[in-house]
Amino acid sequence: MPPTPKSLLKARALELGFDAFGVAAAGRLEDSLARFDHWLEQGYHGSMGYMERNRDKRLDPRELLEGARSVVVVAMNYYPESLTENGDPADGHWLKVAKYAWGRDYHYVIREKLNELGQFLEQIAPGSHSRGFTDSAPVLERSWAVRAGVGWTGKNACLIIPRKGSFFFLGELITTAVLEPDKPFGNDLCGSCMRCMEACPTKAITAPGTIDARRCISYLTIESKDAIPREFRKQCRGWIFGCDICQDVCPHNRRAGPTREPQFAPLQPMGWEDHRWASIQKGEFRKLLVRAGSPLSRVRYDKLTDNIRAGMEAGERNGNENGRQA
Repeated sequence: MPPTPKSLLKARALELGFDAFGVAAAGRLEDSLARFDHWLEQGYHGSMGYMERNRDKRLDPRELLEGARSVVVVAMNYYPESLTENGDPADGHWLKVAKYAWGRDYHYVIREKLNELGQFLEQIAPGSHSRGFTDSAPVLERSWAVRAGVGWTGKNACLIIPRKGSFFFLGELITTAVLEPDKPFGNDLCGSCMRCMEACPTKAITAPGTIDARRCISYLTIESKDAIPREFRKQCRGWIFGCDICQDVCPHNRRAGPTREPQFAPLQPMGWEDHRWASIQKGEFRKLLVRAGSPLSRVRYDKLTDNIRAGMEAGERNGNENGRQA
């Protein structure tokens, strides 16, 4: 039996370094409509006004590509190899950066690979057209990943892949090619576990799968352009860019394996001592983060330094409290 376009595409995706692959038929995400609208109505998107725009495009990929018939979902592991071999380079430090931001910005890495995958698809399905996205357009990525059978949405709102965990980037290839869809992932394997909700220091997870971004450390240190509010500065617990708390406590990540992508290897600033972060100069910021294509370059220099100050303030308070308890 000759290979199908889908099987050829999956094989090519794995060759490019993707770790999971699924296909869904293009259509309107009616089952996500009410939840998404409620999230917006509650104001949980904070200052991310762009979430209110292009609503129809978020719910229907056919609005993004005329004649779209299939949505290909891929996932790439970003869990740092150094954690599985040498332990966390930030061990003993208070200031922390989310693991997804240790290497080169995933937007560049995934986009390049999606472009290659799209070109390959157009070769094996002549006449078809495709567009690739990775957190770069109004696409409800996790909803499509569930529909494509890749995994399920955990209580922390992260996509969790069975036996692999949640330290993954997602990408989508919307195409006019007709590909056999996979069975949607129908199970919630979180069960009664509440560890992520209990561990979040700012109580940003208001209900299973629902995040109030205004309280989320990742939002406070990245998406919000303002200084971290006083009431959250200590609760950010030294995270200066993003946060991994709700993923680190997840039992499904206990056996997280290392990434195979060299571009996600930690850049030089990762593992810096706290005092080095606290003294980072604008020139260093540009040289080590902006020019290197680090995700940290998404924030302004003054925003990053405020995050660092908040982290140092919280670290000093934590140290004083521990000293009093000793």
